[in-house]
Amino acid sequence: MGLTQAQMQSIENTIKTSLRNRFKSYNPEPAIMPFHTRLLGKDRLALYAFIHSLNTNFGTTIFEPVAMSLAEGRFKEVKLQVKSGSRISEQAQYEIQKIMDNLASANDAPDKQKEIEIIRKVCQSGEMRINKPTRVDIFLKNDNDEIYLIDIKTAKPNKGGFKEFKRTLLEWVATVLSEEPTAKINTLIAIPYNPYEPKPYSRWTMAGMLDLESELKVAEEFWDFLGGEGAYNDLLACFEKVGLELREEIDDYFKRFNT
Repeated sequence: MGLTQAQMQSIENTIKTSLRNRFKSYNPEPAIMPFHTRLLGKDRLALYAFIHSLNTNFGTTIFEPVAMSLAEGRFKEVKLQVKSGSRISEQAQYEIQKIMDNLASANDAPDKQKEIEIIRKVCQSGEMRINKPTRVDIFLKNDNDEIYLIDIKTAKPNKGGFKEFKRTLLEWVATVLSEEPTAKINTLIAIPYNPYEPKPYSRWTMAGMLDLESELKVAEEFWDFLGGEGAYNDLLACFEKVGLELREEIDDYFKRFNT
């Protein structure tokens, strides 16, 4: 099916705007690197520093606005950088810790639907406590009022981080259900591209902590989920087209660092 021409044009404009805004706000820290500068030139060194900076902020600078542009055609509500909620029940915190302990000791395998129902039963039990979980990168609600809370991660997340990722996903469930106990809720980790391509993404490091079917979307499955089948390949074409259109503009931007 893929994206319509109007969608592709909108995404291309989003990429251009995001990149140009990054150019405007980019202010490289002064660093004296005499050997690198003489070997590569100031412009190439500035480009390297910019790419490093862009990689650090690619999620918020590029991926999030592009994801929003894609999702607006398929979801009735799309938001970026929102709070999942501010309260969590004492009993839900207790159950989340039990889930985490059982996963860490391999007594249980991850089962997101089962975990959600465990939390749902106690989502308003006991003292309601103030909670400040990680902000949601992408909030989606479809026509059936099913909610998706998505956390975008780097292509090669640290293996030790999956425990905290899991806790965040469970806390999002608990904070949403504390306010809306019957909500249809999904919480996901999204990894925008596969750095191992054409080999499959290495998921085994997450298998003991994440429910791979219900809590993880990588590359094509993530973008196609947002924009429909074929969205990922169309999205790559959009990035390529923008790169060709802005090549001269990008080159001119970095030439200024030679002065």
